[in-house]
Amino acid sequence: MATYQRVMLKLSGEALKSDHELFDFDKVNEMAAIIRDMHEVVSEIGIVIGAGNIWRGRQGPSANMDAVTADQMGMLGTVINCLCVADALRKTGLDAMVMSAVDMNRFCEPFNAMVARRYLSEGRIVLFAAGSGNPFFSTDTAVALRAIEMEADVILMAKNIDGVYTADPNKDPNAQLIPDITYAEALERGLKVMDAAAFQLCLENHVPYVRVFGLSDPRNLVRVLQGDPMGTVVHP
Repeated sequence: MATYQRVMLKLSGEALKSDHELFDFDKVNEMAAIIRDMHEVVSEIGIVIGAGNIWRGRQGPSANMDAVTADQMGMLGTVINCLCVADALRKTGLDAMVMSAVDMNRFCEPFNAMVARRYLSEGRIVLFAAGSGNPFFSTDTAVALRAIEMEADVILMAKNIDGVYTADPNKDPNAQLIPDITYAEALERGLKVMDAAAFQLCLENHVPYVRVFGLSDPRNLVRVLQGDPMGTVVHP
């Protein structure tokens, strides 16, 4: 199992919410404590957070919205989530910085790749907000982009499913977990782990690893860094 020095973590917004609240602060604080434990294993951690607890974009009642406006609302949702998690991380004693792809200087720093790399090398947690800064690109694409820019050793994709399967295990009882697969094969087989654009970025830029595993137990984030082979490894 590979060891990592610089990791890029993708969290869903749903990991921060309860059934009735946009933010379940017990969950937020638990996640912050786990990231602190991750930091004891690997000192350089970047984080991209989705906005699913706040805004699902062009789905449901918002399906008829202008696509650019809907995606801009999603980007703002990720900023709110990053500010929330950064606050919780600081309360654990970590130095957490929020950098946004869309300039909003009163709330967070504008994204700058060289500055972000320096922050990571100093042991600060960097939360990358506002996705890629552009509509029509998901936070999957954003985490791939930031991982490439930060020269990360691995992208950790913590999902509500415990790896990459041959089919949707919620629909197909014969679906089998795939422990190891290449980017090209995942694209060819149409496996829905990341968006196709994100996979293509990882493929073309030789991202060393994407680790896909379940977040049913948030402690899995630490176990993966400690060498547990759970889930799926996707690689060039």
